[in-house]
Amino acid sequence: MTEHDVRTLVESHLATIPDFPEPGILFRDLTPVFADGPAFHALSEALTEPFAGGFDVLAGVEARGFLLAGAASVLSGAAVLPVRKAGKLPRKVLREEYALEYGTAALEVHEGELPPGTRVLIVDDVLATGGTVAAAARLVERAGWQVAGISVAIELVDLGGRAALDDRYETFSLLQY
Repeated sequence: MTEHDVRTLVESHLATIPDFPEPGILFRDLTPVFADGPAFHALSEALTEPFAGGFDVLAGVEARGFLLAGAASVLSGAAVLPVRKAGKLPRKVLREEYALEYGTAALEVHEGELPPGTRVLIVDDVLATGGTVAAAARLVERAGWQVAGISVAIELVDLGGRAALDDRYETFSLLQY
């Protein structure tokens, strides 16, 4: 299936919800894509294809990134690294804080989960302002692993997420709005 065909298939299942979670926001909901086997399969495959042969592990960013990384791992044969919200992992963790519109949040991974130098492809559902994905990339690097790239289903271009990544990482987005 060509990238254009995948885009068309995924967009045909994508739900667009006006004024969610607040007035003026146009929310792009991937859950109907997850609910359709062929569309979910095509999306999962498309997220790894530009990086084929260049990664060892897929890092799924909580929560929808878990779904995408898990499915893509089965298709690619790569392992999965959960990148969790703070306080969810039971062993010793590395933590990376990042700014939100009002306050801060943090992501964590288990310390020593992967061998040094492991090539990690970061997977998430949406690249918006870039704060979450940039924090995940810093966390991967602090852990001694390599960021093999960043792959997202949807990029909200007007929010400038790529700028938060400082052009340091190859970044793929299937859909841009």
